[in-house]
Amino acid sequence: MDPIRHDWTRDELANLFDLPLLDLIHRAGSVHRQHFDAREVQVSTLLSIKTGACPEDCAYCPQSAHFKTGLDVERLLPLDVVRASAAQAKAAGATRFCMGAAWRSPRDKDLDAVIEMVQAVRELGLETCVTAGMLRADQAQRLQASGLDYYNHNLDTSPEYYGDIITTRTFEDRLDTLAAVRDAGMKVCCGGIVGMNEARADRVGLLHALATLPRHPESVPINLLVRVPGTPLADAPSLEPFEFVRTIAVARIAMPASVVRLSAGREGMSEELQALCFLAGANSIFYGEKLLTTDNPEAEADRRLFAKLGLVGLGAEKAGEKAGLGAGGWGEKASDCGKVADSATQECRLP
Repeated sequence: MDPIRHDWTRDELANLFDLPLLDLIHRAGSVHRQHFDAREVQVSTLLSIKTGACPEDCAYCPQSAHFKTGLDVERLLPLDVVRASAAQAKAAGATRFCMGAAWRSPRDKDLDAVIEMVQAVRELGLETCVTAGMLRADQAQRLQASGLDYYNHNLDTSPEYYGDIITTRTFEDRLDTLAAVRDAGMKVCCGGIVGMNEARADRVGLLHALATLPRHPESVPINLLVRVPGTPLADAPSLEPFEFVRTIAVARIAMPASVVRLSAGREGMSEELQALCFLAGANSIFYGEKLLTTDNPEAEADRRLFAKLGLVGLGAEKAGEKAGLGAGGWGEKASDCGKVADSATQECRLP
């Protein structure tokens, strides 16, 4: 098994990007199989628990108060609504429930409410993840004490391009929050966004920043920009699809033991493109109607795709049984997935 490295150079990662695509996918897939069952995909659900009116000016984000996107601003959701949403997500096969709040950083009284949500979701048997902006060390410690499994705080892009996307906080601010989360003993969910009119060198820079952290993030979401009218990036050119696959593959090679998640942007991806991403080492998705405020592929479409590819939702067996769907609500156990039939309604079906 190849060693897990934290000393990658930008030149090394750039050379990976330059490989012939099929060679790169083969190498990434081989690395993936050293650390994971390549047929297992972790399934998460993301709920916006507080929407809009964010004081940050992230150029990609419809929740920023700086842009007029027509988004309805919503206060922090009641606890019972969050609990019900988490229960529904678990019944549908999710194993992790992620909660996102549009804050620059949470106030302590806001954190009190979030902690109640974390504890309620954990009582349902789901992993928990929160994204709520920058954290102080004491806030990170409070979240860890509540039982929070993961804290999400993306780097977004390379250090060099960061100032073109966000001016209200710095790249170093983000690193400080990640350090606070690590020091508190929580797992880190951290990735970025591609397709923001950045150069390949910036995609290299993003992955270099992630892969040279003292510990790799346990979860690395790779988001494809969703161009929202009213945001400064609404007219950004589309990223060439194979370049997105290359980004997934290099992330897998550089961070071999991390879960690499296909996140925002899947609504516009073909089944074929998603299949290439899974082949290149992606092994997690968000499913459900929304990713915070933008569309996400419907769960039924994801289930059909899993069936066609012979993929299985990691840990979905118990969730499927609870929902009355039979063992493996997102597909049978991996050892049985060789039985997948042409029809999505037959063996290894996804309800």
